Amino acid sequence: MLKTRLGAYRKGNFDAAIDAMNYAIELLPTKAEYYAARGFFQYEDGALAEAEADFQRALEHFPYEMLAHYGLGMLAYRNQDWDTALERFMTAYRVDPKRPETLYYLALTYMRRGEPASALNIMAQAQAAFEAANDRRKALAERWMRELGRLAEKTAALLAGRASDNR
Repeated sequence: MLKTRLGAYRKGNFDAAIDAMNYAIELLPTKAEYYAARGFFQYEDGALAEAEADFQRALEHFPYEMLAHYGLGMLAYRNQDWDTALERFMTAYRVDPKRPETLYYLALTYMRRGEPASALNIMAQAQAAFEAANDRRKALAERWMRELGRLAEKTAALLAGRASDNR
């Protein structure tokens, strides 16, 4: 079952992946991870309302389902609700601090909130985790680190200028 749904997902066949999850949920309707996985597949397929409902359902069954918090964070990020995105990504991070995807979006959320230094520190962790996993997304994290470094430097310079103006 797991191989079927992952294989379908990797091939971009979201309908087959969702059908496999529907069957898994029929067999074990209280497994939070099945709702979270189906929600993720629906998110990837653009069915955002259905994805949100599945993420919420997963949390009803198990409040610490990492993928459900991550998925709700992705929805909030997409809607530019930075406070909710931060809350959801932080919860996902606390549940599983080794997931580079969570670190990556947590960093981007901090950037969107105007906190480039925090974003840079977290993106460095994401980049290291992607590299350790030999994940191709490490290059994307490296590009963001360069950009975040520039933003952090500009912010520090602006703050230093304000501090000297107040003397």
